[in-house]
Amino acid sequence: MEIPILVEPLPERGFRAVMGEPLHLETEASTREEAVAKLRELVDQRIAAGAQVVALPIEPDKHPLARFVGMLKDDPLVEPWKQAMQEYRDAHDDEATDS
Repeated sequence: MEIPILVEPLPERGFRAVMGEPLHLETEASTREEAVAKLRELVDQRIAAGAQVVALPIEPDKHPLARFVGMLKDDPLVEPWKQAMQEYRDAHDDEATDS
């Protein structure tokens, strides 16, 4: 995983390295490399303390139940269940036409 950071020179003070949200960290050092290394140390400390950076996939066009489609494809109980449902429907369809 890569997280973009901003490294910029400071007038007469070296460099600043800044990481935005979700961690929002900032360091200053005399060289660019040292500023980035310090920022890396801060990230390592946060991770060691239990922080996690994860991605949340957003699929706005996908139905919320779409992930369940096909999950019973190879289940041996599905065909007997389908047969029982069909028999139930047939029996109730016959009752509806007899009325």
